[in-house]
Amino acid sequence: MLTPKQKVYLRSLAQKIKPTFQIGKEGLSDNLLRDVNNYLNKHELMKISILQNSLVEKEDCEEFFTKDGIEFVQAIGRVIVLYKHSDTVKDPIKLPIKNSK
Repeated sequence: MLTPKQKVYLRSLAQKIKPTFQIGKEGLSDNLLRDVNNYLNKHELMKISILQNSLVEKEDCEEFFTKDGIEFVQAIGRVIVLYKHSDTVKDPIKLPIKNSK
């Protein structure tokens, strides 16, 4: 689970990237989930755009991706930002440390 501070940091990183996947009329599928997981294992952070002809809503995407251990960072309009930590990345994203009280 990401802290609000970590989500803010990831949102700032996501501003610089363009959507790499699109969700269209076929909606959410196992193939999409597999491809997203493969991409996140190599890059850790990604954007996905939901096309106008798609019946999928942001809330559906959040539920669909989070059940597989992917962190839902943000949704603005029809664009969502996802994060998943990966040990295989050469230069992993260093998240701000969680405060332990």
